[in-house]
Amino acid sequence: MVGPFRTGRPPGRPPLDASLTELLEQHPVIASVKDADGLRAVLGSGPRIVFLLYGSLLDLPDIVRTLKDHGHIVLVNVDLLDGFAGKEVVVRYMKERTAVDGILSSKAFMVRAAREQGLYAVHRFFLIDSFSYHNLVPQVRISKPDCVEILPGCIPRVISWLVAETDVPIIAGGLVCDREDVFAALKAGACAIASSNRDVWAM
Repeated sequence: MVGPFRTGRPPGRPPLDASLTELLEQHPVIASVKDADGLRAVLGSGPRIVFLLYGSLLDLPDIVRTLKDHGHIVLVNVDLLDGFAGKEVVVRYMKERTAVDGILSSKAFMVRAAREQGLYAVHRFFLIDSFSYHNLVPQVRISKPDCVEILPGCIPRVISWLVAETDVPIIAGGLVCDREDVFAALKAGACAIASSNRDVWAM
């Protein structure tokens, strides 16, 4: 896959196991962890890659460290954190004060800031109508993410359209509820799926 959005390792990226694309090829099921109960469930036995969807200024470093101590690769959704403003300094905080491997955000400038800090960067898009669909590619040109996560991820036709329009790897997230959803998303061209459903984690 070659093009302007080819996943690579920007200057300053920490020496992780591999590029994010390579990791997703090895671990195509991502655990979306939304609360402390989900955290306990994923530790040590869940998917290696975790999308952390909760936390606060006070507890985030400890949550990330717990996941890292159990061998997980951790990307944090900076849009959902308590006590943080939606500013680029949040990404710098992540890099300097936590053991996080990357971030998720629906904001192009936050994703780009993560790349500049040498973190893995996933741009999240909520595809609710044709306007949001057609806005995706221009936003990706700005953010230059490692991957794009689309929500909901249970619409194979839309996944196949996006795969044809961009060479950024696509992650299907949200409402991926069972084995059929997983296989349909992967068959449509998604490189991975992200789900909070623990039955999906076990696949």
